[in-house]
Amino acid sequence: MAINLQKGQKINLGLTHMTVGLGWEPNEGTGFEFDLDVSAIMINDGRLIPAENFFIFYGNLTSPDGALEHTGDNPDGQGDGDDEESIIIDLSKVDERIQEILFVVTIDEYEARKQNFGQVRNSYIRLLDTAKNNEVVAIYELDEDFSIETGVEFGRLYKRGGAWKFEASGIGYKEDLAFFLQKYYKGDIIK
Repeated sequence: MAINLQKGQKINLGLTHMTVGLGWEPNEGTGFEFDLDVSAIMINDGRLIPAENFFIFYGNLTSPDGALEHTGDNPDGQGDGDDEESIIIDLSKVDERIQEILFVVTIDEYEARKQNFGQVRNSYIRLLDTAKNNEVVAIYELDEDFSIETGVEFGRLYKRGGAWKFEASGIGYKEDLAFFLQKYYKGDIIK
């Protein structure tokens, strides 16, 4: 039975292989399709990305350690399954420097389309146990009113005492995907 997480709630995972899935429904009548993008930011104990390729998104689908694989961009939110975008995770492969994996969701072209999370319904992030036929382990539904936010940190995997745990974050930003890269990466960005 899946755990319905509340903002700030933490759970022990006990999983090695999982999928993080993102889903949403746009409000009707906004004039444009909504393109929400899920990304994973792999950070060390200094809360920084050790190298640019530890930022997993539609432009970098696989982490250098092979632990994370983004299934690709879904620009219109019209998925065949329950989740619009997913990241497949094998925690046994995570680089030893990585202590935390943040999951952020941003709205592509939010300025041009005049979009924000206040115009999105039923957005969620969920954890699925891939060893058990993608059984839903936990789900965090964004039920707060993020009326001006264009980027949300939905949750994070973090390592404590050698074990991985998950926390539902729900922290909103009026920023884009580049903001998160600049926040957590201090090296030169390869163009």
